[in-house]
Amino acid sequence: MVEFTHATKKYGDQTEALSDLSLFIDKGEFVFLTGQSGAGKTTMLKLIYREEIPTSGTINVCGMQTQHTMPTSKLRKTTPLLRRKIGIVFQDMRLLPSYSVFDNIAFAARIVGGSEQNIKKRVFNSLAVVGLAHKSCNYPPQLSGGEQQRVAIARAIVNEPLILIADEPTGNLDRTISDEIFSLLQEINNWGTTIIMTTHDLSFVERTSYREIVLSKGKVIKGKPSKIKHV
Repeated sequence: MVEFTHATKKYGDQTEALSDLSLFIDKGEFVFLTGQSGAGKTTMLKLIYREEIPTSGTINVCGMQTQHTMPTSKLRKTTPLLRRKIGIVFQDMRLLPSYSVFDNIAFAARIVGGSEQNIKKRVFNSLAVVGLAHKSCNYPPQLSGGEQQRVAIARAIVNEPLILIADEPTGNLDRTISDEIFSLLQEINNWGTTIIMTTHDLSFVERTSYREIVLSKGKVIKGKPSKIKHV
């Protein structure tokens, strides 16, 4: 599902954000990605959805390979196809404040395409999953922080992604709401969706048996970096 093979990412000053990273995340896994700030977590996520390209090595996501030698024309052509397979939830939600809840989610659905009737159905299905169908006409500023994150999750799953990236999804929420958001992510994982969740809240790691990958200075320092691949 996600495979890094000797992947290194250097930035302009030759700082290595990731160093010779090799790991495999299987289909349907729930994986925690942890480590101190600057450990390389965000860079790893950006490489998965191609906001960044590796300096060396390869990254394979859902059968689509990324490497620094790929022609720009091929990257431009295939990146939108790759991103349709991935949903992303950010700590700061990134909702459009002047768009209704419905339109925030429909915006993502329209990128994939389909009739307006089909898009409407997908939007309300997503809102039903997160328990906010009754808030479809509200605007983000009218919602609590927890509700806004639920809308962000609905937006991330509206196109039925194979992988859901949750980047510190509970970082700005209190304990009760954080637990609710985590339970929602577990429910989505139970459908067979692969979940990659970065977090500084190790209580989530401690209460589950999900695999934890700990990064430090761009390298895995704890946790199994790979599992046996399914043939």
